[in-house]
Amino acid sequence: MSDNIVYINIDEGLNRVMKNKTLFVRLLVKFKDDINMNEIEAAFSESNVEKAKNASHTLKGLAANLALTELYKQVLELETQIKAGTLNSDQLAAVKDVYGKTIAEIDKVINSYA
Repeated sequence: MSDNIVYINIDEGLNRVMKNKTLFVRLLVKFKDDINMNEIEAAFSESNVEKAKNASHTLKGLAANLALTELYKQVLELETQIKAGTLNSDQLAAVKDVYGKTIAEIDKVINSYA
């Protein structure tokens, strides 16, 4: 299974929850309901740097805690740019792309442990 999963470090994620697959899946399901990606997009639409900074920081932390490694890397870069005062639409597009691919992989992981 992990051969097909490139956006999530499943072993690391499971280690963070003491190998409790049920808890890991529950947290992944909860992540899918998180609104921070939508908040980042809204903040960009509104040119609201503070809102973008807060939402990106939260999304980065969630991605790190769940070992969503590629999403973490892209959101870290976005947050760095936002902290420098730049709302970079190209980086937002990169985050959205990785976010979509991560969600697709989350679905695969959830289904594999169901």
